[in-house]
Amino acid sequence: MQSSADQLNQAWQIHQRGGISQAEQVYRSVLQKEPNNANAWCFWGIAMHDLRRYAEAVAAYENAIRIQPVFPIAFNNLGNSLRFLGRVDDADKCFETALAQAPGYFNAIRNRGTLHAWTGRIDLAFRYYYEAMQLNPQDAELHRNLGVIHLLQGNFEEGWREYRYRWLCKEAIAHPYTQPKWSGQPLEGKTILLYAEQGLGDTIHFVRFAQVVKNLGARTIVHTQPALLALLQCCNGIDVLLPSTLPVQMPFDYHCSLIDVADVLNINSETIPATIPYLHPSDRIVEYWRSALDRTLPKSKLRIGINWQGNPDHQADMFRSFPLSALKPLANLEGALLLSLQKGAGTEQRQQWQEKKLIYCLPDDVDQTSGAFMDTAAIIKSLDYVVTSDTALAHLAGALGVKTCLVLGFTPDWRWLLSREDCPWYPSLKLFRQNKIGDWGPVIHEVCQFLSSQMA
Repeated sequence: MQSSADQLNQAWQIHQRGGISQAEQVYRSVLQKEPNNANAWCFWGIAMHDLRRYAEAVAAYENAIRIQPVFPIAFNNLGNSLRFLGRVDDADKCFETALAQAPGYFNAIRNRGTLHAWTGRIDLAFRYYYEAMQLNPQDAELHRNLGVIHLLQGNFEEGWREYRYRWLCKEAIAHPYTQPKWSGQPLEGKTILLYAEQGLGDTIHFVRFAQVVKNLGARTIVHTQPALLALLQCCNGIDVLLPSTLPVQMPFDYHCSLIDVADVLNINSETIPATIPYLHPSDRIVEYWRSALDRTLPKSKLRIGINWQGNPDHQADMFRSFPLSALKPLANLEGALLLSLQKGAGTEQRQQWQEKKLIYCLPDDVDQTSGAFMDTAAIIKSLDYVVTSDTALAHLAGALGVKTCLVLGFTPDWRWLLSREDCPWYPSLKLFRQNKIGDWGPVIHEVCQFLSSQMA
C-alpha cells in the first residue's frame, strides 16, 4: 500500500505539471485519513492559492503550522497568501518567522521584497531583493521585479535591462520563430512581426509602437488577442492584423514583442511616443452613439463615464479596484451625469444606484455587434470625462485622447510612475493617487474637486 508521503509527492508532481484540481483531490483524500498531516495541509494550501482561493489557503497553512510550529515553508506560503488578501502586516510577520526558522531562505526573502514593492515601501523592497540577489544572482523573477521597480521610479535604462529577465520566468510564453528577434537592426524595406505579450490594457498601451517601427521603414504585422481585432483595425501603423489564436503563416524578417520595442528604442519619460489619439473608432459608430446618448440621457453639464472594477483575477486587483460606493461623492456633483462603463465583475453593484437614478447604464448588447471595445470606444468619445480605476479602460480612453481621471492605488503600475499628476504616455489623463492603502475617500474627493472646477 502506498504511503501518504508517496501519495503527496506524486500529487505534487501532477500539481507542478498543471493538474491542480487532480492533485488537490489527492491532498484532500490524505487529509481525510490523516487530519493532522501538516505536509498535506501545506500542499492543499498551495493548491488553494494556485486556484486563487486565498482565504482557504490561509486556513490550510494555519492548520499546518498549528500541527507543526516549526515549518518555514508553511510560514512563507502563508505570508504569500496573506499578501494577496491585502493583510500586509500579517504577511510580513510570516516572512519574518520563516526567516527566523530558516535563515537565508531565498523564497521568503524575495517574497518579502515583493510584499513591500506592492505596498509602496520601495526602500524595503530594494533591501530584500538585493539581499536575495546575494543568494541567487541569476533568479529571473527577482531581476524582473527589480526592473518593474526601476521603471516605476523612472529609471528606464536600468529598468528595461532588468525587465528583460521576464522572458526567462516560468510563465513566459516562448516564441519559436526562426527569424531573428529585432534588436535595432535597420528596418527599411523589412517586415516585422509585433506581438502582444501581456493583458489587453498592455496591448492597447504598447500598440502605439506599430507606427513607430513603420516610421523606421518597416511593414508591420501585429499578432494580437482576438478580443482586440476590431478595435485595432482603427489603429495607426498596422499593415496586417492577425489573431494570436492562429499561427503566423506569412513571411517576415524580424519579430519583437510590442513592449520590447520600447526597450530596443531606449524609451524614457522624455522620449515616449505620445501622439494621441492613435485609435480611431468609426465615425459612423461614434455618431450613432452620440445621437443615442443625446436622445436617452438627461441634459447635464458633464457626462462622466465611470469604471471601478478591474479583472478580479489580476494579482494586484485588491490594491487597484474600488467599490462603486467609493464614487458616491461623484453622484452628488450638481450637473454631473454618471454613465456606467463597467462590464462583468462589479456590475452587480449598480442596482441600487440605478433605482435611485444615480447612474445610467448602457444596453446589454454594447460591443456585441461591432466587436469588443468598439461601441465602448465610440461612447467614450461622446463623453466629457472618464473616471476609472487602473484597467484596460484607462488605456482605451488615453489612446482615444479623451479627458480621463485615473484613480490609482497607493503603489501604482510602473507605467504611471510616482508622484506626478500628468501622464507622459497619455496626455489626456490626469492622475489621482491614493495616500493610504485601502482608503479611497480622499483621492475620490480630489477627483470631485477637480471635476467641480471643470463645471465651473
